[in-house]
Amino acid sequence: MAESSESEVVANWRAVRAEVARACAGAGRAAESVTLLAVAKGHGAARIEPVLAAGHRDFGENRVQEAAAKWPALKARFPGSRLHLIGPLQTNKVREAVALFDAIETLDRGRLAEALARAMERAGRRPDCYVEVNIGAEPQKAGVPPDQAERFVETCATRYGLPVVGLMCIPPEADDPLPHFRRLAELAARLNLSRLSMGMSGDFAAAIAAGATEVRVGTAIFGARPRPPDG
Repeated sequence: MAESSESEVVANWRAVRAEVARACAGAGRAAESVTLLAVAKGHGAARIEPVLAAGHRDFGENRVQEAAAKWPALKARFPGSRLHLIGPLQTNKVREAVALFDAIETLDRGRLAEALARAMERAGRRPDCYVEVNIGAEPQKAGVPPDQAERFVETCATRYGLPVVGLMCIPPEADDPLPHFRRLAELAARLNLSRLSMGMSGDFAAAIAAGATEVRVGTAIFGARPRPPDG
């Protein structure tokens, strides 16, 4: 049973990689210009290990506590693994996040920027930071409003000295995502930021066409997330 599960996950990963490569070719881009973040939220180490063993090294997690329970051991076994935090970050989890993650993609407020700066100074470790932009200006979503993003990026870099390398967004579910992706790419270009984390399972081809450098894919690789345990 375990062998069948491992083969299924690796086959899924290879299929997604092939789709990313086709999208890159369609956009006139090299396949290696886009990093596939395999989003392992809700899946245990046994589900992730086959993909690591197959050679994949870039992963996304949504929760600090969940990642802390499985990734230190996985990173020790698979050197070169890179872990991105793609879920919201509470200030009381900042120290743990700085110690564990190689990139934090959900920087979206001043208090968090200040907490990250302090934690990085104490730890002597500086994960890459992406500013999350609420590209559709949706009131229920996290992220910096687009018209405030330039000032916020400047504040993060100059006042707090954070290593801001890019922008991240999740477009409105009901909209055509391409205009939103293009808007984020234009904003990143104005700010001289080279990294763009945008696009998930249903829309990463449009994101790649607009210039994404990272796409985030979970269910298509690992399958449906198991129900979390009570408590």
